[in-house]
Amino acid sequence: MNARERMLGRLRAAAPAAVPSDALQRLDASIDQHYDNRRIALPTQALIDSMQAALTASHAEVFRATERTWPALIAQRLAEANVKRLLLDTSRAEGTALQQALPASVTARDYAQPIEHWKADLFETIDAGFTVARSGLAATGTLIVVPDPGSPRTMSLVPPLHIALVYAHSLHADLHAAVRAERWQAGMPTNLVMISGPSKTSDIQQTLAYGAHGPRELWVVIVEHEADAATATPGDAA
Repeated sequence: MNARERMLGRLRAAAPAAVPSDALQRLDASIDQHYDNRRIALPTQALIDSMQAALTASHAEVFRATERTWPALIAQRLAEANVKRLLLDTSRAEGTALQQALPASVTARDYAQPIEHWKADLFETIDAGFTVARSGLAATGTLIVVPDPGSPRTMSLVPPLHIALVYAHSLHADLHAAVRAERWQAGMPTNLVMISGPSKTSDIQQTLAYGAHGPRELWVVIVEHEADAATATPGDAA
């Protein structure tokens, strides 16, 4: 046998035996019980507060708004930040709503062609990218983003500013709660992105730098229902 065949043979010999499904179910139940015994059930407003605090601690800028007010809020902030070209997915209702709210100074661009056809334009002229997160983890301030053809991973990775929208009702207390509620075991997507702040790195001298491997800035808008926002602390929701 050659080296490849020997290596594959060792791997096959070391493969674990199949585990009965009932044993897996007992293991899952045990893990669920472990977290349930340690987790305190939090109301939506508490999850929002935790999400906001964790993201802010990671140097993200967080906005709280309602379904009615968030497009105008983000459009205004884009104008104030002198953003000229915004990448978004107009096939989503949120992308269309933001596009309609944009001032004349901001041009919307969608991801309607292969990256090979406009790579230079993407890397050199796009100021910001807008995505909609599937959910969020309140304990760590983490966004869960599932890329798709209209909003590929590039949307949140390449532009220097990433703007992410997450709905308050989609917030989970922690990762285990998200995995169970969203039934990840039923089928994981090809690419699942978890974002907890702007891109940052540090060197051996512990000098922290932002934007080395992704966006320098992260804006997160947490969208609340009108009724929920009305019960929040005054000034929290826009």
